[in-house]
This record gives sequence, structure tokens and C-alpha cells, in this order.
Amino acid sequence: MIKDIQGLHHVTSLASGAQTNNDFFTKTLGLRRIKKTVNFDAPEVYHLYYGDEIGTPGTVMTYFPFPNARRGRAGTGEVGTTVFSVPKGALGYWEERLSAAGTPNLTRDSRFGQERLRFAGPDGDGFALAEVDSDNRSPWTGHGVPADVAIRGFHSTDMRLTDTAATAELLTFMGYEKVDAQGEVTRFAIPGGNDANTIDLTKIAAPHADQGAGSVHHVAFAVEDRATQLAVRRALSDTGYQVTPVIDRDYFWAIYFRTPGGVLFEVATNEPGFDRDEDTAHLGEALKLPSQHEHLRAALESRYLEPIHD
Repeated sequence: MIKDIQGLHHVTSLASGAQTNNDFFTKTLGLRRIKKTVNFDAPEVYHLYYGDEIGTPGTVMTYFPFPNARRGRAGTGEVGTTVFSVPKGALGYWEERLSAAGTPNLTRDSRFGQERLRFAGPDGDGFALAEVDSDNRSPWTGHGVPADVAIRGFHSTDMRLTDTAATAELLTFMGYEKVDAQGEVTRFAIPGGNDANTIDLTKIAAPHADQGAGSVHHVAFAVEDRATQLAVRRALSDTGYQVTPVIDRDYFWAIYFRTPGGVLFEVATNEPGFDRDEDTAHLGEALKLPSQHEHLRAALESRYLEPIHD
């Protein structure tokens, strides 16, 4: 069994427009844009990162905003809901704020004793805020969000699957333990992990998801460093998973593999971090390009990447 995974590192999704995406996460949710770069494989498309002050692993939501991308179709084999952690008593504030911003599909529910506020992102993305009374992470308080109600980072992701057994076995191998079950939902968590250490598996009968704007592209799990990542890669490969070689993503190193339920998993290092090429005070301000795409800067800025107005 793998013992080195700490919880979530980041969640990466698809969007249909950079400005709308930026406004939702910074102006509505009050997160900080910590990096403005491009997709390694499609440099004409932004890769935008949002999180706390420094992009602490477990707080970082990232997006590939493909201009005018068609909306995805919800179904199985995907992350259906990405859940953020907020303090106890914060949901009233957020219900008012999100309602005033015209955020659709606002509904209250409760899961495993935690009160939640569910809502949709600009492309129909599934989100929720969960009230947590033991999350001591320091929030980013952008655009007027008070510190006592601000988002702390991720709480969990909820994966929708036709059969949860094989993915449950994988999570157990990755160090997660079953915490509880409620109807068709089973909760797993890593004991002693970071504060983003929870995964829910929901068994549903539905067609397979069709990925598009609003869909989660992959879920990344955090490990401390490259040596630990290599050990995790060996363990996964020895168990039969087809794992990619280590890929340098500038702000972390990454490996990827497809889970039995169809969700793409990544294991990402906490090093070197998002301040490797920008001072902390100015994270996310300048367009940062991977070295192999630096020669494209003039064309990207003038022809392909829409200006993002803060």
C-alpha cells in the first residue's frame, strides 16, 4: 500500500472562456489567480490557476479555457462535484453572495453530517461549499470576502461511477480509508493527510460522461517530492497501472494514469511551487510560458490568448 499521498493537490477542468472563468473564481469566489500560463500541449489555450496566497497543494483549481468550447454532458466516469471547505456558519453568507451574482442551481443539502451549498459554475461545473469546523488553513480574501467565511481550499471531490468497487480498491491502495457510507455514496479519507484529503464515490446508473466545458479533466494527488513520486509510480506500475513517465509541469512534476472507473488521476509533487518564477506578491500577474513555447509569445499574445482584465 502507498503511504505517501497527502490528499488532493489540484483539480483541473475545462472552460469555454478565460475572462468569464477568471471573473467567477476571483470576483465571485474570492480566490487568487496564482498563475497565468498556457496548456503545454496546446499553447494557444490558457492554463489558469486559482487558490490561496501561494497556491498551497490542496487549494488549487486550474482550468483550460478553450474559446467557445461546447459544454460537456454529465454522466459516469467523471468527477461530478468539486467541493470547497468553508468555516461553520459560512453558508448563509455564500448563499447571499452567490445569489446576488446570479449563480445558478443554488441548493442546500447535507452529507455525512456536513451542511453544504451546491451551485453551478459558468459552464455548468458542479461545485459545493461544505461547512467544516476544523480547517485551519489561511484563506485568500479577495474581492471583499471576509476571512471568517472565506474558502480554505478543497474539501473533496465526488466521483460518479457505474461501479465503485475497483476505484475503492485503488483508493485503499493509495492510502485512503473508508470513512462512511450513505446510500450510494461511500466516503474515503487519508488519515493525517492534508485538509483536502477526502474523496466520495457515488454509484449511479447513467451513460458515460462526454467531456467538454464544465467537465473535470483530471484530479491530482499531492506527494512531497520527486523521490516520493518515483516510489509511488513504481508501486502503481507494479500493480498493473499504465503510468506515464514523469513530466515537468514547471511548478510541479506530474505522472498520470487512468482509473478503473474512467477518471484520469495525476500524482503531483509539492515542489518547486508557484513562486519559482514570480515573487509571491505578484503571482498570476504576468503571462508565464513554458520554455519550449517562449518563442511563440508574440503570436500567442497578439492572436490567440484573449486579454484577461482583472
